Amino acid sequence: MTAASTPKGERRRQALVDAAARLLADGGFDAIRHRAVAERAGLPLASTTYYFDSLDELITAAVEHRGEEEFARGWAQLERTPQDAGFDVLVDLVLDLLLGDEPESGDAEAVLLRYERLVATGRRPYLKPVMGRDAVKLRELLSAIFTKCGMPVAADRIEQVIALVDGAVLNAIIEIHADPRARARRMLRAAFSR
Repeated sequence: MTAASTPKGERRRQALVDAAARLLADGGFDAIRHRAVAERAGLPLASTTYYFDSLDELITAAVEHRGEEEFARGWAQLERTPQDAGFDVLVDLVLDLLLGDEPESGDAEAVLLRYERLVATGRRPYLKPVMGRDAVKLRELLSAIFTKCGMPVAADRIEQVIALVDGAVLNAIIEIHADPRARARRMLRAAFSR
């Protein structure tokens, strides 16, 4: 029996993953350091290397955990959505999923951190399997959102929506005093009004 397979070990390991996931959301990959994770979890510094073979393994667990939380919130939000809710609800659900639905997610800084995380993932090959699984989950949830809101679309249209939102957000991020969410909302409205 390994230390992490005991109830106490599992709780400690999960506390480290939770702490790393919060650091990831707050400050990106650079915020995840052994000492910062241990402090946030309220555990000794040595626990990070006891439960994880490397910082890369801890980061992978944090990314996976963060994705699970985001998808769980997305599915729960969709479950509460009435059937055939319409276009305005669809846009809100899509933007919440792609940009975040946390209270601070309307903040341009929170959106910037989210996109920095996505872009930085490309430089971390060890994250590609996790991100690949998350990409499949994202498309499944987006498809379910469109269907529940009464506007089922094909897979290629889902890809267009992702690209449209990503492009609108990235363009808004480079502008001073921009509102990435508002920009993405306008672009989605324009694309679906045709």
